[in-house]
Amino acid sequence: MQATRRQWLVWGAGSVAAAAGITGCANTPAPAGAPGGAPGFVRRKVGNARVVALSDGVGRRPLAEGFVRNATLAQVKATLAAQDLPTDYIDVPYTCFVLETEGKRYLLDTGFADNGPPGTGQLVKHMRAAGIDPESIDAVVLSHLHGDHINGLRRKDGSLVFPQALVYVPAPEHAFWLDADRRNAAPEAARAGFMAVQRVFQDYPADQLRLFEPGMAVVGGIESIAAFGHSPGHTALALRSGNERFTYLGDAAHFPALFVRNPDWQVQFDMDPAQARATRHALLARMAQEGGLVGGFHFPLPALGRIRKQGDGYQFVPEK
Repeated sequence: MQATRRQWLVWGAGSVAAAAGITGCANTPAPAGAPGGAPGFVRRKVGNARVVALSDGVGRRPLAEGFVRNATLAQVKATLAAQDLPTDYIDVPYTCFVLETEGKRYLLDTGFADNGPPGTGQLVKHMRAAGIDPESIDAVVLSHLHGDHINGLRRKDGSLVFPQALVYVPAPEHAFWLDADRRNAAPEAARAGFMAVQRVFQDYPADQLRLFEPGMAVVGGIESIAAFGHSPGHTALALRSGNERFTYLGDAAHFPALFVRNPDWQVQFDMDPAQARATRHALLARMAQEGGLVGGFHFPLPALGRIRKQGDGYQFVPEK
Protein backbone atom coordinates (compact mmCIF):
# COMPACT_ATOMS: atom_id res chain seq x y z
CA MET A 1 0.00 0.00 0.00
CA GLN A 2 1.38 3.37 -1.00
CA ALA A 3 1.48 5.94 1.80
CA THR A 4 -0.45 9.12 1.05
CA ARG A 5 0.81 12.64 1.68
CA ARG A 6 -1.74 12.92 4.50
CA GLN A 7 -0.32 9.80 6.16
CA TRP A 8 3.20 11.20 5.99
CA LEU A 9 1.98 14.43 7.59
CA VAL A 10 0.20 12.50 10.35
CA TRP A 11 3.30 10.44 11.05
CA GLY A 12 5.32 13.63 11.27
CA ALA A 13 8.81 14.28 12.56
CA GLY A 14 8.34 12.30 15.76
CA SER A 15 7.44 9.13 13.92
CA VAL A 16 10.35 9.64 11.55
CA ALA A 17 12.62 9.90 14.59
CA ALA A 18 11.17 6.68 15.94
CA ALA A 19 11.72 4.88 12.66
CA ALA A 20 15.31 6.04 12.48
CA GLY A 21 15.89 4.91 16.03
CA ILE A 22 16.46 8.24 17.74
CA THR A 23 13.43 8.24 20.04
CA GLY A 24 14.29 9.59 23.44
CA CYS A 25 17.78 10.53 22.30
CA ALA A 26 19.52 13.14 24.35
CA ASN A 27 22.94 14.64 24.91
CA THR A 28 22.91 13.48 28.52
CA PRO A 29 22.70 9.75 29.25
CA ALA A 30 20.84 8.70 32.37
CA PRO A 31 22.10 5.84 34.55
CA ALA A 32 20.29 2.50 34.43
CA GLY A 33 19.87 0.44 37.55
CA ALA A 34 18.10 -2.82 38.29
CA PRO A 35 16.52 -3.19 41.71
CA GLY A 36 16.67 -6.78 42.87
CA GLY A 37 19.45 -7.85 40.49
CA ALA A 38 22.88 -6.99 39.15
CA PRO A 39 23.02 -3.58 37.43
CA GLY A 40 21.49 -3.67 34.00
CA PHE A 41 19.44 -6.86 34.17
CA VAL A 42 16.65 -8.60 36.09
CA ARG A 43 15.58 -12.27 35.99
CA ARG A 44 12.17 -13.76 36.67
CA LYS A 45 10.76 -17.28 36.38
CA VAL A 46 7.71 -17.94 34.21
CA GLY A 47 6.70 -21.54 34.81
CA ASN A 48 9.69 -23.60 33.72
CA ALA A 49 11.06 -20.77 31.58
CA ARG A 50 13.04 -17.70 32.57
CA VAL A 51 12.70 -14.11 31.39
CA VAL A 52 15.68 -11.76 31.59
CA ALA A 53 15.09 -8.02 31.19
CA LEU A 54 18.24 -6.29 29.93
CA SER A 55 18.90 -2.57 29.64
CA ASP A 56 20.46 -1.22 26.46
CA GLY A 57 20.68 2.14 28.23
CA VAL A 58 18.61 5.20 29.05
CA GLY A 59 18.34 8.54 27.27
CA ARG A 60 17.30 11.71 29.07
CA ARG A 61 14.73 13.59 27.00
CA PRO A 62 13.66 17.14 27.89
CA LEU A 63 9.89 17.13 28.32
CA ALA A 64 8.14 19.44 25.87
CA GLU A 65 4.76 20.08 24.31
CA GLY A 66 4.01 17.48 21.66
CA PHE A 67 5.58 14.41 23.27
CA VAL A 68 1.97 13.44 24.00
CA ARG A 69 -0.02 14.48 20.93
CA ASN A 70 -3.41 14.84 22.57
CA ALA A 71 -2.61 16.11 26.08
CA THR A 72 -1.24 19.42 27.26
CA LEU A 73 2.20 19.71 28.78
CA ALA A 74 0.52 20.68 32.07
CA GLN A 75 -1.50 17.45 32.05
CA VAL A 76 1.59 15.38 31.31
CA LYS A 77 3.56 17.05 34.08
CA ALA A 78 0.74 16.55 36.55
CA THR A 79 0.62 12.84 35.76
CA LEU A 80 4.37 12.51 36.31
CA ALA A 81 4.29 14.57 39.51
CA ALA A 82 1.54 12.35 40.92
CA GLN A 83 3.98 9.43 40.62
CA ASP A 84 6.89 11.37 42.15
CA LEU A 85 8.68 11.49 38.80
CA PRO A 86 10.59 14.47 37.37
CA THR A 87 8.49 16.89 35.34
CA ASP A 88 11.19 18.63 33.28
CA TYR A 89 12.51 15.52 31.53
CA ILE A 90 11.84 11.85 30.95
CA ASP A 91 14.49 9.18 31.30
CA VAL A 92 13.52 7.00 28.34
CA PRO A 93 14.64 3.38 28.88
CA TYR A 94 15.54 0.90 26.15
CA THR A 95 14.86 -2.59 27.48
CA CYS A 96 15.28 -5.87 25.63
CA PHE A 97 14.28 -9.32 26.87
CA VAL A 98 15.80 -12.78 26.63
CA LEU A 99 13.51 -15.80 26.97
CA GLU A 100 15.24 -18.97 28.14
CA THR A 101 13.10 -22.02 27.52
CA GLU A 102 13.75 -25.69 26.75
CA GLY A 103 17.48 -25.11 26.44
CA LYS A 104 17.16 -22.26 23.92
CA ARG A 105 17.61 -18.50 24.17
CA TYR A 106 15.45 -16.02 22.30
CA LEU A 107 16.13 -12.28 22.26
CA LEU A 108 13.22 -9.86 21.83
CA ASP A 109 14.42 -6.67 20.08
CA THR A 110 18.02 -5.47 20.07
CA GLY A 111 18.56 -1.84 21.04
CA PHE A 112 21.29 0.16 19.32
CA ALA A 113 24.69 -1.61 19.48
CA ASP A 114 27.20 1.19 18.67
CA ASN A 115 24.76 3.09 16.41
CA GLY A 116 22.82 5.06 19.01
CA PRO A 117 22.93 8.21 21.12
CA PRO A 118 25.01 8.57 24.30
CA GLY A 119 23.97 6.23 27.08
CA THR A 120 22.82 3.42 24.78
CA GLY A 121 24.44 0.32 23.30
CA GLN A 122 24.79 -1.47 26.64
CA LEU A 123 22.83 -4.62 25.84
CA VAL A 124 25.78 -6.92 25.17
CA LYS A 125 27.59 -5.75 28.31
CA HIS A 126 24.51 -6.50 30.41
CA MET A 127 23.98 -9.83 28.68
CA ARG A 128 27.50 -10.88 29.61
CA ALA A 129 26.92 -9.70 33.19
CA ALA A 130 23.84 -11.93 33.25
CA GLY A 131 25.88 -14.89 32.00
CA ILE A 132 24.44 -14.77 28.47
CA ASP A 133 26.93 -15.05 25.61
CA PRO A 134 25.63 -13.16 22.55
CA GLU A 135 26.70 -16.12 20.41
CA SER A 136 24.39 -18.35 22.46
CA ILE A 137 21.27 -16.53 21.19
CA ASP A 138 19.35 -19.00 19.02
CA ALA A 139 16.92 -16.47 17.56
CA VAL A 140 16.10 -12.78 17.63
CA VAL A 141 12.39 -11.97 17.37
CA LEU A 142 11.59 -8.37 16.40
CA SER A 143 8.43 -6.53 17.42
CA HIS A 144 8.84 -4.00 14.59
CA LEU A 145 11.54 -2.30 12.55
CA HIS A 146 12.01 1.11 14.16
CA GLY A 147 15.73 1.75 14.52
CA ASP A 148 16.03 1.48 18.31
CA HIS A 149 14.69 -2.07 18.00
CA ILE A 150 16.86 -3.27 15.11
CA ASN A 151 20.12 -1.30 15.09
CA GLY A 152 21.54 -3.72 17.66
CA LEU A 153 21.66 -6.46 15.04
CA ARG A 154 24.67 -4.85 13.31
CA ARG A 155 27.54 -2.70 14.46
CA LYS A 156 28.66 0.36 12.52
CA ASP A 157 31.29 -1.72 10.75
CA GLY A 158 28.53 -4.07 9.48
CA SER A 159 29.46 -7.04 11.66
CA LEU A 160 26.65 -9.12 13.16
CA VAL A 161 26.15 -8.86 16.92
CA PHE A 162 24.31 -12.20 17.10
CA PRO A 163 26.03 -14.19 14.36
CA GLN A 164 24.48 -17.57 15.18
CA ALA A 165 20.90 -16.35 15.53
CA LEU A 166 17.97 -16.65 13.18
CA VAL A 167 16.12 -13.33 12.91
CA TYR A 168 12.30 -13.34 12.85
CA VAL A 169 10.60 -10.28 11.35
CA PRO A 170 6.87 -9.43 11.17
CA ALA A 171 5.99 -9.73 7.48
CA PRO A 172 3.99 -6.45 7.31
CA GLU A 173 6.98 -4.56 8.73
CA HIS A 174 9.34 -6.14 6.23
CA ALA A 175 6.98 -5.32 3.34
CA PHE A 176 6.58 -1.69 4.43
CA TRP A 177 10.11 -0.66 5.29
CA LEU A 178 11.92 -2.53 2.52
CA ASP A 179 9.64 -1.27 -0.25
CA ALA A 180 11.87 0.83 -2.51
CA ASP A 181 8.92 2.58 -4.18
CA ARG A 182 7.51 3.65 -0.83
CA ARG A 183 10.93 4.85 0.32
CA ASN A 184 11.44 6.89 -2.84
CA ALA A 185 7.95 8.42 -2.59
CA ALA A 186 8.46 9.51 1.01
CA PRO A 187 9.43 13.12 1.78
CA GLU A 188 13.16 13.55 2.28
CA ALA A 189 12.82 13.94 6.04
CA ALA A 190 10.89 10.67 6.28
CA ARG A 191 13.49 8.53 4.55
CA ALA A 192 15.71 8.10 7.59
CA GLY A 193 13.56 5.24 8.87
CA PHE A 194 13.79 3.40 5.59
CA MET A 195 17.54 3.92 5.45
CA ALA A 196 17.97 2.56 8.99
CA VAL A 197 16.16 -0.63 7.98
CA GLN A 198 18.16 -0.89 4.77
CA ARG A 199 21.44 -0.47 6.66
CA VAL A 200 20.60 -3.37 8.97
CA PHE A 201 19.03 -5.78 6.50
CA GLN A 202 20.90 -5.21 3.26
CA ASP A 203 23.10 -8.25 2.67
CA TYR A 204 21.94 -9.86 5.93
CA PRO A 205 22.49 -13.61 5.45
CA ALA A 206 19.30 -14.77 3.74
CA ASP A 207 19.41 -18.15 5.42
CA GLN A 208 19.15 -16.44 8.83
CA LEU A 209 16.03 -14.34 8.08
CA ARG A 210 12.50 -15.59 8.69
CA LEU A 211 9.23 -13.70 8.10
CA PHE A 212 6.13 -14.40 10.16
CA GLU A 213 2.56 -13.18 10.07
CA PRO A 214 1.40 -11.49 13.31
CA GLY A 215 -0.99 -13.85 15.07
CA MET A 216 0.94 -17.02 14.28
CA ALA A 217 3.37 -19.03 16.38
CA VAL A 218 6.93 -17.84 15.77
CA VAL A 219 9.59 -20.08 17.31
CA GLY A 220 10.18 -21.97 20.55
CA GLY A 221 6.60 -21.62 21.75
CA ILE A 222 6.61 -17.82 21.30
CA GLU A 223 3.22 -16.53 20.15
CA SER A 224 2.76 -13.32 18.19
CA ILE A 225 -0.10 -10.86 18.66
CA ALA A 226 -1.02 -8.30 15.99
CA ALA A 227 -0.62 -4.92 17.71
CA PHE A 228 -0.62 -2.49 14.80
CA GLY A 229 -0.64 1.29 15.03
CA HIS A 230 2.71 2.25 16.49
CA SER A 231 4.02 1.01 13.16
CA PRO A 232 2.36 -0.80 10.24
CA GLY A 233 3.16 -4.30 11.52
CA HIS A 234 3.95 -3.75 15.20
CA THR A 235 3.64 -7.07 17.01
CA ALA A 236 3.47 -8.11 20.67
CA LEU A 237 5.05 -11.42 21.68
CA ALA A 238 4.11 -13.92 24.38
CA LEU A 239 5.42 -17.11 25.95
CA ARG A 240 3.40 -19.53 28.08
CA SER A 241 5.10 -22.04 30.36
CA GLY A 242 2.87 -24.22 32.52
CA ASN A 243 0.14 -22.01 33.93
CA GLU A 244 2.19 -18.81 33.66
CA ARG A 245 2.55 -16.37 30.80
CA PHE A 246 4.85 -13.49 29.84
CA THR A 247 3.81 -10.91 27.23
CA TYR A 248 6.19 -8.42 25.64
CA LEU A 249 4.26 -5.31 24.62
CA GLY A 250 7.03 -3.75 22.54
CA ASP A 251 6.05 -0.10 22.08
CA ALA A 252 2.28 -0.59 22.36
CA ALA A 253 2.20 1.31 25.68
CA HIS A 254 5.55 3.14 25.34
CA PHE A 255 6.52 4.88 28.64
CA PRO A 256 4.24 3.21 31.22
CA ALA A 257 3.95 6.11 33.66
CA LEU A 258 2.13 8.02 30.92
CA PHE A 259 0.56 5.62 28.43
CA VAL A 260 -0.43 2.74 30.70
CA ARG A 261 -2.01 5.27 33.06
CA ASN A 262 -3.69 7.06 30.15
CA PRO A 263 -4.28 4.64 27.26
CA ASP A 264 -6.09 7.34 25.26
CA TRP A 265 -2.90 9.41 25.12
CA GLN A 266 -0.89 9.19 21.92
CA VAL A 267 2.90 9.34 21.99
CA GLN A 268 4.34 11.36 19.12
CA PHE A 269 6.06 8.26 17.70
CA ASP A 270 2.84 6.35 16.92
CA MET A 271 2.55 6.21 13.12
CA ASP A 272 -1.21 5.59 13.16
CA PRO A 273 -2.35 7.22 16.43
CA ALA A 274 -5.98 6.08 16.26
CA GLN A 275 -5.09 2.46 15.59
CA ALA A 276 -2.35 2.56 18.23
CA ARG A 277 -4.89 3.82 20.78
CA ALA A 278 -7.31 0.98 19.98
CA THR A 279 -4.47 -1.56 20.19
CA ARG A 280 -3.28 -0.16 23.52
CA HIS A 281 -6.76 -0.36 25.06
CA ALA A 282 -7.25 -3.93 23.84
CA LEU A 283 -3.84 -5.16 24.98
CA LEU A 284 -3.96 -3.52 28.40
CA ALA A 285 -7.47 -4.82 29.05
CA ARG A 286 -6.33 -8.31 28.09
CA MET A 287 -3.22 -8.11 30.26
CA ALA A 288 -5.23 -6.90 33.26
CA GLN A 289 -7.71 -9.74 32.80
CA GLU A 290 -5.04 -12.42 32.33
CA GLY A 291 -2.88 -11.18 35.19
CA GLY A 292 0.33 -12.51 33.62
CA LEU A 293 3.79 -11.01 33.67
CA VAL A 294 4.38 -8.23 31.13
CA GLY A 295 7.28 -6.12 29.92
CA GLY A 296 7.82 -3.31 27.43
CA PHE A 297 10.71 -1.85 25.49
CA HIS A 298 10.46 1.59 27.14
CA PHE A 299 9.64 0.19 30.59
CA PRO A 300 12.31 1.07 33.21
CA LEU A 301 14.05 -1.76 34.99
CA PRO A 302 12.95 -4.07 36.56
CA ALA A 303 10.64 -3.72 33.50
CA LEU A 304 8.69 -6.84 34.50
CA GLY A 305 5.37 -6.63 36.30
CA ARG A 306 1.58 -6.83 36.10
CA ILE A 307 -1.10 -4.61 34.59
CA ARG A 308 -3.88 -3.60 36.98
CA LYS A 309 -7.04 -1.64 36.20
CA GLN A 310 -7.00 1.82 37.73
CA GLY A 311 -9.79 4.33 37.15
CA ASP A 312 -10.18 5.06 33.45
CA GLY A 313 -6.75 3.60 32.74
CA TYR A 314 -4.32 1.06 34.10
CA GLN A 315 -1.29 0.77 36.33
CA PHE A 316 1.95 -1.10 35.72
CA VAL A 317 2.99 -2.76 38.99
CA PRO A 318 6.65 -3.87 38.85
CA GLU A 319 7.58 -7.25 40.29
CA LYS A 320 9.64 -6.81 43.46
